[in-house]
Amino acid sequence: MDKTTSLRAVRERSVRIAATVFLCPAFFFMAVFIVYPIADSFITSTMQWSGLGRQKSFIGLDNWLHLIGDVTFWSAFGNNLIIMFLSLLFQVPFAMALATFLDITEKKGTVFKVVWFLPYLISSVAIGVLFKFSLDANYGIIATVSKFFGGGAVDLLGRPGAALLTVIGVVCWQYIPFYMVLYLAAYGTIPVELYEAASIDGATRGQYFWKVSLPLLKPTIISGATISIIGSLKYFDLIYVMTGGGPGVSTELMATLMYKTSFVKFNMGYGATVACGMFLLITITAIFTITALNKKAEV
Repeated sequence: MDKTTSLRAVRERSVRIAATVFLCPAFFFMAVFIVYPIADSFITSTMQWSGLGRQKSFIGLDNWLHLIGDVTFWSAFGNNLIIMFLSLLFQVPFAMALATFLDITEKKGTVFKVVWFLPYLISSVAIGVLFKFSLDANYGIIATVSKFFGGGAVDLLGRPGAALLTVIGVVCWQYIPFYMVLYLAAYGTIPVELYEAASIDGATRGQYFWKVSLPLLKPTIISGATISIIGSLKYFDLIYVMTGGGPGVSTELMATLMYKTSFVKFNMGYGATVACGMFLLITITAIFTITALNKKAEV
């Protein structure tokens, strides 16, 4: 072994040691705050436990058998899928339109950029409280305007048919600014020379968007869609504040069901089962959807 090879081996060993030292804290926190809670949830799902004491009763797969036949859980999963689908349908195109407008206007659109991003800066709980009172059937803004013009009370959150769509509208209002900024940042990575070359070739703004910008933005669009999918399947705070899962189970989600089962009904064993079922369904749905989006992008 010559001197150069020996030095290379020493350098590679030093890099591996340094990488291990720096990664160990990250692995430790991942094990403590991610791996252990997931494993403990699966263990708890085999127990009958109120969550108030240390006494737990092993009941095997009874909770899982109950989950499989739980109509409320599958209804909640269906509501999550509706939110996921409509979020993708509205958030991505609207965010892309706003980002395209801001990219075209450049510095002239700074005011719009700030104003449109404000909803994302407000906490979900605050937005939930704001819209809960704004959409109140008796004293809300819409109800007040309706009564002023001689109409009746407008109860968007109290009617099963309208509650879920109303909540989805609020969710889109809050998160469209996030995807707008994401796509606007992706626009910044496209070289200006491409637009100049397209302009010289006689391409219009529309042709440049469809033929040049959009293909280059596809990886970012897929990333945004992935974030939207995962977020929609585990959504909790805003909907719990606005409707609490009601009326009935019309806006019940897997996360709200898990919370109420664990901390309202004090059935921590079945609550853990709901959480584990939620984890499995989110993983499967996300993998399936991401795979489909990647295949579509490759075509």
